[in-house]
Amino acid sequence: MTTETSKKSPERENGPVREEERTDADTPSPQAPAATPADRRRWLALAIVMTAAFMDLVDVTIVNIAIPSMRQNFGASTSAIQWITAGYALAFAAGLITGGRLGDIFGRKRLFLIGIAGFTAASLLCGIAANPSMLVASRILQGAMAAMMVPQVLAIIHVTFPPHERGKVFGMFGAIVGLGAVSGPMLGALLTEWDLFGLEWRPIFLINLPVGIAGVLLGRKFITESKAPQALRLDLVGVVLATVGLVMLIFPLTHGRENDWPLWGFLSMGAVPFVFAGFIAYEKYKIKKDGSPLVELSLFKVKSFAGGIAVQLTFGIATGIFFLVWTLYMQMGLGWSALRAGTTGIPFSLAVSAAAGLSVQKLVPRFGRKVLQAGALTMAAGLLLYIWESDHYGMEIASWQMAAPLIVMGIGMGLIVAPLTDTVLSQVPREHAGSASGLINTTGQMGNALGLGLTSVVFFGLIDDDMVLGPPYVDAFRGALWWVVAVLVVIFAVMFMLPRKSIPVEQREGGTEHAGPAAEKVPVA
Repeated sequence: MTTETSKKSPERENGPVREEERTDADTPSPQAPAATPADRRRWLALAIVMTAAFMDLVDVTIVNIAIPSMRQNFGASTSAIQWITAGYALAFAAGLITGGRLGDIFGRKRLFLIGIAGFTAASLLCGIAANPSMLVASRILQGAMAAMMVPQVLAIIHVTFPPHERGKVFGMFGAIVGLGAVSGPMLGALLTEWDLFGLEWRPIFLINLPVGIAGVLLGRKFITESKAPQALRLDLVGVVLATVGLVMLIFPLTHGRENDWPLWGFLSMGAVPFVFAGFIAYEKYKIKKDGSPLVELSLFKVKSFAGGIAVQLTFGIATGIFFLVWTLYMQMGLGWSALRAGTTGIPFSLAVSAAAGLSVQKLVPRFGRKVLQAGALTMAAGLLLYIWESDHYGMEIASWQMAAPLIVMGIGMGLIVAPLTDTVLSQVPREHAGSASGLINTTGQMGNALGLGLTSVVFFGLIDDDMVLGPPYVDAFRGALWWVVAVLVVIFAVMFMLPRKSIPVEQREGGTEHAGPAAEKVPVA
């Protein structure tokens, strides 16, 4: 979940927070009839929130494949292209924890409906955008609305279903996450390739409209309201400081190259450490004042958690760089269609899904952090193979020739993304689990936004004229992959801070109750 706990929250002093109001079938006995109206109502509520989560995940992965079409349609600059993706990630990261707290205070159903309605409206604005600036602004709004909607999904599930049913429900949620990540790129490729009604890339956003409208109407009827009786207070100052710090870093990175790296850019980036120092000082003050900081700083005293946050940040940087430059390489470098680029990524997506299931069920319980470290090295090996193939085959490389490095990379990613959150949380006390999981998810999104910003340096910085397509993009792709390999080597080293073995839930500090899985966004192609 994306909500947090703090020193003064009731969860820390008196166990898990009790909910004021739940669905009628929230706490049935195992012998209760399975087909009562109340029972059907809660399963309909589950279908609604899972559909919303699926829509959001598809929207994250659907955009990259359409970036070249957007650029051609608008004649957009490289910085605008980066902000179409980075703006969403930044807004989502900035609002994620606050969105969870707003749901606790004002009601999860209310915030879910506001979020899905706003997300749908932002999707419409994206679909009718007249210029790159409008599209970037609409994407930022879309990310902010997703931050209001997504935290409520797991919270609603948690209060709607009793503990003995949550395992099955969270398993279904995991399947939806995987399906959304895999289907997004293919759906984006098909919608872009079909050019429905001459709208080019716009249907990738407009497709959200009927889903979002149905979600609002059905959600009002079938989702029951719930609140936390003693929810944490908001930390808006903390949100502003963290967001300003990230923007001061990412904005110069994305715009500096086009403006010949002006002095203001270096001054802005140089001031970032001071902004984050102010953020840390304010969080310490917030802890003493009311015990509801945006970030629970005491978590960083847990070595494995601090290392896990570093892994999540750097892994987000690596994936942020790779998925954008990979799309540009195939479509603007090799001249492939969106459909061909989308189908080329299928082996990668399947490999991620297969390895993720294997790592959680079989490998991590036996080998611990070695599995995640093997994943980092396997991803690096796949990238090195990709670099060699791109150099060897050049512009003549075929889709089937990319399958081998993509499968190797997919296996490596699957070994990391599925068990990472649980491994990082394994030494965190149960009462801090909500705070820690929310921070892990937020950090990953921040890393993704930073990685997208860095493409100005590691990819576009290697292209003399980014409007000249073909070989310059192919050469820049290979150069960018070397940076991703370097980041993965760093990740491998930082993973030594993770616990050797993931501690079983029943042996963790605080007992067996724990937070549900984080609603993590995993970019897959």
